[in-house]
Amino acid sequence: MVHGHGITIRDVARRAGVSITAVSHALNGKGTLSEATRARIVGVAEELGYQADAMARGLRSSSIGAIGLVFRSLDALADYRPSGVDVFMRFAGELSAQALARGLSVVLVPDLTRTPIPPLAFSLDGYIVSNPHRDDAVVALLERRGIPCVAQGSVPGRPDFVDWVSEDDAGAMRRLLDHLGRAGARTVVLAHGTDPNSWNLDSIDEYTAWCAERGAAPRLIAQPERTGLDGGAEIAARLLTEGLPDALVCMTGRHAAGAEQALLDAGVAVPGQVMIATGSDSAQARSARPAITAIEMTPRETGIALLDALEALMAGRPAETPRRTASVLRARGSTARSVSRP
Repeated sequence: MVHGHGITIRDVARRAGVSITAVSHALNGKGTLSEATRARIVGVAEELGYQADAMARGLRSSSIGAIGLVFRSLDALADYRPSGVDVFMRFAGELSAQALARGLSVVLVPDLTRTPIPPLAFSLDGYIVSNPHRDDAVVALLERRGIPCVAQGSVPGRPDFVDWVSEDDAGAMRRLLDHLGRAGARTVVLAHGTDPNSWNLDSIDEYTAWCAERGAAPRLIAQPERTGLDGGAEIAARLLTEGLPDALVCMTGRHAAGAEQALLDAGVAVPGQVMIATGSDSAQARSARPAITAIEMTPRETGIALLDALEALMAGRPAETPRRTASVLRARGSTARSVSRP
């Protein structure tokens, strides 16, 4: 069987033993096909090279003026509108506005390694992959397809992949920890997520180094990002059982807000007994009482740098990467101690 070139939807239907309509519905995520049938049809299409070649043929040969944006953190959550988490939509909005000024449209695309694959996903001019995971499968797929790709954050396990732009996550964690230290914190717990991305991993490394410099034993708590506010309450329960630190840093704003409320409900004074901060500002962190000290990302600066890099790759030029942008520390009431603890 000849793969790819010359394959039509009829060939896919014939091989899969279904109608042309069924193939169309399977590849476009429509209709009432069972998941098993849909997966089988998509598998046949991929085997024949139809999805990658026939659907995109002609479109990939010239620019269509659109790029894809993949949020790997939201893929992992399996929730593209998580409550209280506005950082992703703020970034998408800023990136879209900057792209429009350059004559480009931005298309939000889910995990390209899962079916059904969005129509024409492989026809876009290029991709930005946000917070890629270790040895990220989406980045690897785009590389195999020959589609220009830049990442927001380095790809753990892929030192050879240098086309990335990121906030200085390690530097941001250092500034946050130093802020807590100046407020009197000697013992700090870091509650980090379980997504294997550079944001988590670089922050853990910086925290561990900061503790070592002070002769303090690191206390790490792994909490899946998807657990949200409830996960924050679980973090607080562990602190109440294992001993309260001077400060708690949660990588996600939802965990920080949930932990703060649970500690307050247990009669723990914030920031008097425990200071709380987060590595990612969010609506819930800002609306908490006291409001939670946070690292605020800089979507405009990062978006511009990502678009600069992607446009270079799409034009066949090397990108000026890797590159880091600065984030901002927002000190709020959750760490506002008037005097240091003895």
